[in-house]
Amino acid sequence: MTPLRQRMLEDMQIRNLSPHTQASYVQQVSQFARHFGKSPVELGPADIRTYQVYLTNEKKLAASSILIAISAIRFLYKVTLKTDWPLEEVIPTCKKPQKLPTILSPEEVAQFLGCVQSIKHRAILTACYAAGLRVSEAVRLKPTRIDRQRMVIRVEQGKGQKDRYVMLSPKLLDTLRSYWRDVRPKDWLFPGDHPGQPITTSAVEAACQVALRLSGITKPVTPHSLRHAFAVHLLESGTDVRTIQLLLGHRSLATTARYLRIATSKVCSTSSPLDLLPRPIAVIPKLAAPEHY
Repeated sequence: MTPLRQRMLEDMQIRNLSPHTQASYVQQVSQFARHFGKSPVELGPADIRTYQVYLTNEKKLAASSILIAISAIRFLYKVTLKTDWPLEEVIPTCKKPQKLPTILSPEEVAQFLGCVQSIKHRAILTACYAAGLRVSEAVRLKPTRIDRQRMVIRVEQGKGQKDRYVMLSPKLLDTLRSYWRDVRPKDWLFPGDHPGQPITTSAVEAACQVALRLSGITKPVTPHSLRHAFAVHLLESGTDVRTIQLLLGHRSLATTARYLRIATSKVCSTSSPLDLLPRPIAVIPKLAAPEHY
């Protein structure tokens, strides 16, 4: 490990960045250095601009992927190398398209969950929908975090390293009880193939795709789709946005408010002004008087 990589890792650890973010940043900086065959210390603003053009035009990466690379390079030069560059000008960010997720209807959610074959996978995906969990949060649940007395689930160290409580649905509790009787998990509620480790998110995503094919649903479905459906269905049933924000663990209310653009009861059920126009009155044209010759 080079001294520069070691220092960057220490800088990220000091700021308590998640292990996933640390690994991603190190990978992006390594790819940046390998592209030029030089240490980042020897590279400057012109090289960074050339690399951004390369990512956009030659590699044709999505905006989200380019943003990860930019964030990693910015961290390197701002925090670790402590350059005095105006980073907003030297390393500009690209505009990320604002896309709305495809939402499953309640009937489609029931149809999808009914096609999940494994009782463990069904329990995990049901939890993602019933409590609005990210798949990374669902796989790391522990039996002791299911509070049957208060009917809540404690989500520990979710995205942004934040704890929160979410509701424990009676139907989800029944599903978990059936699963518990069959599996009897110990350390992790959903253990994986390796002893002492939880199930991986990739295994849940693979089970999700199998269930999608069996269900015949034509919409794209991932475990995160169930979290989106949770938010929209709550909104359509009358739950206020602030409560949904707390349940989802969003830092900004603006992130949660985007579901207002999807909820049919809030937007699409609004009457079109065309339907409010009065019924047109038929006008009988007057016949022109005959010309006399």
